[in-house]
Amino acid sequence: MEPKHVATEKAQALVIRSVDFSETSRVLTLYTREFGKVGVMVKGGRRLRSPFAGALDLLSVCRIVLIRKHSGSLDLLTEAELVKGFSPRQRNRLQLLYAGYYIAELLLELTEDCDPHPQLFDVAVKLLRELESTGDVKLVLRRFELAILRETGHMPFLDGCVKCDRKLAIERAVLFSVAAGGLVCPACSKAGLSTLRLSAGSVKVLQLLGSESGSQSNQLNLLPGMDREIAAVTRNAIKYLIGRNLRTAQFLGESPT
Repeated sequence: MEPKHVATEKAQALVIRSVDFSETSRVLTLYTREFGKVGVMVKGGRRLRSPFAGALDLLSVCRIVLIRKHSGSLDLLTEAELVKGFSPRQRNRLQLLYAGYYIAELLLELTEDCDPHPQLFDVAVKLLRELESTGDVKLVLRRFELAILRETGHMPFLDGCVKCDRKLAIERAVLFSVAAGGLVCPACSKAGLSTLRLSAGSVKVLQLLGSESGSQSNQLNLLPGMDREIAAVTRNAIKYLIGRNLRTAQFLGESPT
C-alpha cells in the first residue's frame, strides 16, 4: 500500500513563545499571517545541528511549512527559513528587548487560536523593525496596543459618549471609562463609573493612533503628560480585558495604576 499523502501548509510566522518539550524537541507558539495564532511541535528543535537552528528564536520572523492538525493537537513544523531576527543594537538594548517581549505577550493574550488578522501581523513585524532602528519605544507600544485593540474588536469608543451616544466637545478635557469602553459625558459618568480625565490633545492623538489610516503617527512627539494619559487608557483597557497586568509590563515601568 502506498503511503498516505500528508498535506502541508506554508505561512509567514512570528515566534511569540518557545517552551522546551523534551531533550530534543520544542513547542512554539507562532503568530502567522495566514492562520493567526498556532501552536506547533518542533521535533529535533533543541539539537545543536537542528535544521531549524537560528530560525525559531523569540521574535524572529520566518517562512514555515507545517502539517495542520484539526483535532485540537499541536501542528507539526517541518521547515523554517529565517527572514529576519530581532536584534536591537542600541545602547538601551534591554529596554527594546522587553518592548519586543511585550508585543509578543499582547499577541499571546489578546488573540484567539486560528483567527487570522493579516494586518495585525504586518503591524507587529513593522513595529518590531522600528524598535530595532530609531523608533520611539513608548510611541511604538502605544501604536501596537491600539492596533491590537482595534483588530480584536476592543478599540475604545472615542467619537462621543459610549453610554448615551451624545456628541462631546473635544476642545476641553473629557472623561474616559475603562469599564464602559470609551468616553463618557458628565451625566453618564455619575452612574457610578470609574473614570480617567483626558486632555483634548490626548483624545485627538488616541484617535490618530487608533485609526487604520494613521500613516503619519510614527512622526508624533508625545509630551510626557500626554503619554501618561494615553498609556493609562491602553494599559487599563488591556488589563480589564485579560483580568490582570501583563508580566512584561512591569519591566517597562508602565503598569496600569
